[in-house]
Amino acid sequence: MAHVKSKSKKTTLLRSVLALGLVLGCVSAVKREDFKTCSQSGFCTRNRAYADMAKEDPKWASPFQLNPSSLRLKGGILTGDLFNTQESQQPSASTGLGFELHLLDNDVVRVRINERNPIHPRYDGVQDTVLIKPYGFATEANYERLQKDDNGILTIQYGPNNRNMVRISSAPFKIEFLVDGVPTVLLNNDGLLRFERLRNKDDGVVGDEKLVDQASEEGEGEIETQVEKSPLELKLEENSWEERFKEFTDSKPRGPESFGMDITFSGINHVYGIPEHATSLSLKATRGAGASYSEPYRLYNLDVFEYEVDNPMALYGSIPFMLGHSKNNTAAVFWMNAAETWIDVEKSETDITSGLLSWIKGKKPVQAPSTKTHWISESGVLDVFVFLGPTQRDIFRQYSSLVGTTAMPQAFSIAYHQCRWNYNTQQDVAEVDAGFDEHDIPYDVLWLDIEHTNGKRYFTWDEAKFPNPADMQQSLANKGRKMVTIIDPHIKMDSGYHVSQQGADLDVYIKNKDGTSNFDGWCWPGSSQWIDFYNPKARDWWASLFKYETYVGSTKSLFTWNDMNEPSVFTGPEITIPKDVIHYGNVEHRNVHNLYGTMFHSATAQGLTERNETNQRPFVLSRAFFAGTQRYGAIWTGDNVASWEHLEIASPMLLTIGLSGVAFSGADVGGFFGNPEPELLTRWYQAGIYYPFFRAHAHLDSKRREPWLFGEPYTSQIREAIRTRYAYLPLWYTLFHEANIDGMPIIRPMFTVFPEDESVFGLDDQYMVGDALLVKPVVKPGVTQSTVYFAGTEKWFDIKDFSIQQGPGAKEVASPADKIPVYQRAGTIVPKRERIRRSSKAMENDPFTLVVAMDSKGEASGRLYLDDGETFNYEHGDYILREFKVAKGTLSSRSLKPTTEPEVSDFMQYKAGIRIERIVVVGLAAPLKQVRVAGHEVEVECAQAAQGGHYVCTVKEPRVTIGQDFDLSFV
Repeated sequence: MAHVKSKSKKTTLLRSVLALGLVLGCVSAVKREDFKTCSQSGFCTRNRAYADMAKEDPKWASPFQLNPSSLRLKGGILTGDLFNTQESQQPSASTGLGFELHLLDNDVVRVRINERNPIHPRYDGVQDTVLIKPYGFATEANYERLQKDDNGILTIQYGPNNRNMVRISSAPFKIEFLVDGVPTVLLNNDGLLRFERLRNKDDGVVGDEKLVDQASEEGEGEIETQVEKSPLELKLEENSWEERFKEFTDSKPRGPESFGMDITFSGINHVYGIPEHATSLSLKATRGAGASYSEPYRLYNLDVFEYEVDNPMALYGSIPFMLGHSKNNTAAVFWMNAAETWIDVEKSETDITSGLLSWIKGKKPVQAPSTKTHWISESGVLDVFVFLGPTQRDIFRQYSSLVGTTAMPQAFSIAYHQCRWNYNTQQDVAEVDAGFDEHDIPYDVLWLDIEHTNGKRYFTWDEAKFPNPADMQQSLANKGRKMVTIIDPHIKMDSGYHVSQQGADLDVYIKNKDGTSNFDGWCWPGSSQWIDFYNPKARDWWASLFKYETYVGSTKSLFTWNDMNEPSVFTGPEITIPKDVIHYGNVEHRNVHNLYGTMFHSATAQGLTERNETNQRPFVLSRAFFAGTQRYGAIWTGDNVASWEHLEIASPMLLTIGLSGVAFSGADVGGFFGNPEPELLTRWYQAGIYYPFFRAHAHLDSKRREPWLFGEPYTSQIREAIRTRYAYLPLWYTLFHEANIDGMPIIRPMFTVFPEDESVFGLDDQYMVGDALLVKPVVKPGVTQSTVYFAGTEKWFDIKDFSIQQGPGAKEVASPADKIPVYQRAGTIVPKRERIRRSSKAMENDPFTLVVAMDSKGEASGRLYLDDGETFNYEHGDYILREFKVAKGTLSSRSLKPTTEPEVSDFMQYKAGIRIERIVVVGLAAPLKQVRVAGHEVEVECAQAAQGGHYVCTVKEPRVTIGQDFDLSFV
């Protein structure tokens, strides 16, 4: 045995060294063979084969039926018994499937299907982590039950003015959601519901077809004859128990427990969401005629460095939220499951003779194009929420009321972050910091990767390289700057390392499949163990490690980066942890894999919050994410590449992540792997200043690329881009407040602002920052002209020279090397600060500028949110929220803060006294002759814009403050 163990350890060590070498090296592309396809995943294969059987059988109907007599509706909850008629032995009501439909008080409907009294409890704990609080149910006054019709269809009306309707069909089982009588979301419409009930290994197949032919001849007894199984039927049994991938075996001790169901977005041809994938914003088809992909979209958090673009393979994060949109309907679903999940998308064919041509030809109306989706999860319970809006803003509000909104960040964290693997010494840090000042480039945060530690031991410092970390942080803090250090979830196995030993003493590591021994894998430190963040004791202990006395050398200006938290395991299957390892409560990892990174993120945020007596908000960046991650901090798109393709794909990836609830996201500016040419790096900065999270980052083997190292003209161009970000920080902070309140994305696809313009439904190479700014990144080399689509019927103003473009339609506009097309929408007011200093902290008391873009009616509006930028005092009313409006020749400022909230603190009263030093009004047909406020005339200068024939007028020192009510009249 000793020899066998020794050989095993040698093999593991060799494999680990090879894995480490692969990660460290700049390989040309991701090794796709390291990651599963659907055909290599047993449960995906089985459920896809089931869908193929349904499609091949023209008489196919779902074998699932509800028992109509079992349906009960009380207190907003409908319950009933669900059966699979193809099971050879029908279970009783006590052992079949339980069906529940919840009518929520926010007009959302939840549908759940679970086994009753299974041989093992199916995991149902995702809701305890993801949902922020117990929701309320609709009262009986807010919904109306209609009687079942002759076909056994039960109908319930609910929502605003009972506009929404849910119809539940018993045989076959199907649920239809309708808006104003129009079918919008359909569950099990194609009959793909499949539920693998838990069983013992020797019990045989449960839940699929009874593959026997029973014939009875006159005068003969009943004869049972075994039928030869088709290839598809054989696939229904593939890899039900032990499953191998490469050299790894998943023991699957509970056997098959997957389930799947089809969800149709009726009359909707564009669906979005289900990040993270390096794909287009409008999801491409994976099945059916003209499908772009042959593989389903996969949700399974993985460390896929140098990922391919235009590929549905899984990446670092998973959010099973999908939004469908058409000119007439908007709807969404949230499939609440943290196990590995695959999703097929199929677009119905569009009849090109529909519409007017159909009417001319006298044809019957053709059904609008729809999108069919097929959701497949490995384990857990079927738990799906359906959102019918009616608007996208309603859906974002409803969804975030369940999973939480974006945490209000510290103000510094939405400014510029400078990072690489690695800044090598304390002297290196000082020189980089000085370089920004020397070149007059603002930044707020400098980051340290794993090499700052003592041998990859987190919460430590390499004392030779960083002898005085507190002094180093203080030197940055003196300029209003912060530092971030990396802390990963793998802990080096070392009895002399205090974190490792404490974790062992507290017994808080993930266990092997035996449930007793600690899992041991390989990551950056070598042999490592992983914290089990499902253990409450582990979370509290982990949080305590961030105390200043425990994390020696840390200060209040030090924040945290959680990397490798998919989790990444160099020696594990698919470079992650085996599915059969065990968490606290005897929970298999397969049930919670996609939530592990969020649990880690949460515990770290808890630690940064609890370390302070000063009520300081945390800042934590995470690579892995799931629904609810937004409550804890920011994420980024992972290890991208210094290529034009990765710059291009960043926009749709970030738009998708934002639509799915995680507003605070970004992509590594410049690309993590490789060496960008100067033009690419410059264009990436010009795009990156419009990411919610704005950080440059580079690989260990990449050449140094601080913003000034490429010389002129690139240094000036990058400087101008970063300074533009700082000028617009008041707008960004206001948008973060909006995301914190109602779940709105910060950067928004064009269709969210222009929901009736079908030209923008698939547009993902330009987007909106809030509702005010239109951004079109340049993502190809040598480009000096860009095609921009200007939606709506109003004007758009270039933010640099105020030249005009008129919508609607696509226009060719200039995109010279020093700028990308960015336009302010007519009818908006944007707050800015134009005195750019070395950090955002240094600008916090500077005066404001308002840019007023007049629409065709002479009107405009905008908001400004302001708090102390650091503490949680805003939760107790210590903030300023102003609305600016122009109407009938008057610019007014009014508070939007509820009068029921407390008065602001002395500190915020001081903030309210910061003045507005300039008001820039664009889009005027004639110059302003006079501007008055509070009976006083104030100075105004006007000039005609270089292009567009309109006037730009600047009101200087209007003698008003940001926190006061005022009316400023234009003549």
